[in-house]
Amino acid sequence: PPPQERGCLSREVEGPDVAGACAPSEHLHAITRIETFLKPGPSPKHGSNENQLRNRQPMTSPVADAITTRISTRAFTAEPVSEAEIRAILDIARWSPSGGNAQPWKVIAVGGEEIGSLTALAQATLGANPRGEADEYPIYPDNLWEPHRSYRFGVGEDMYALLGIPREDKLARLGQMARNYQFFGAPAALFFVIDRRMGHGQWAHLGMFMQTICLAAHERGLGTCMQEAWAMVRKTLHGHFGLPDTEVIYCGMAIGHPDREAAINSLRSKRAEVDDFTSFRGF
Repeated sequence: PPPQERGCLSREVEGPDVAGACAPSEHLHAITRIETFLKPGPSPKHGSNENQLRNRQPMTSPVADAITTRISTRAFTAEPVSEAEIRAILDIARWSPSGGNAQPWKVIAVGGEEIGSLTALAQATLGANPRGEADEYPIYPDNLWEPHRSYRFGVGEDMYALLGIPREDKLARLGQMARNYQFFGAPAALFFVIDRRMGHGQWAHLGMFMQTICLAAHERGLGTCMQEAWAMVRKTLHGHFGLPDTEVIYCGMAIGHPDREAAINSLRSKRAEVDDFTSFRGF
């Protein structure tokens, strides 16, 4: 989906979250190791066929472990991340699925002095216009409805509780939100670009590409945080990077070595149960 329809990413004072997606593709490139066992006895719902695949339950899976243990890292150490490491992660992520193999993504990788330049750019832009640069791609829809509103505010309250920042301390909350523009101390970052002429499907495929980057980084011991906060200065970034009019920056992603001692990195956002978002038919 386009940005206004995607789940919460790291951006607002109320708090960040991230959502994933799934779509068809012509190509699938994945290597998994899954050990399973078959429950004995007949299925109470599906008769006596002991070989029903639905009775097989995964015991271990590197893929499942990566998905369920990845978090949005919001505190990094100063340990550098090399261009070679970024290239290796992107070399894996390029195998992400996309409808028709359209591969609608572009990436701008930044590090070193460019990190400081982007921080200064954001500070200057938001200093002149604290509400940010509004455009045709709002981060959230107006009047976000339930249950999504509660999901969004809930993770924010959990985060500020970990940091010991009460609701009434607006200045401290704004200060934490502003750390987005310092990439939470990360030494490297990625910006994701898509052609404005692409449709809803291609936006979804860009999201899958980003998720793959996060998982590949996590496998290497690196942390990531997808940052829609950079949409607040999207127009200025567009000029800074010299992009053509046909292209738009979706968001940024901080990447680096997580600060294991930082309380904020113990945050694990709550998720809805399967039955809350799934309707099973014909089973």
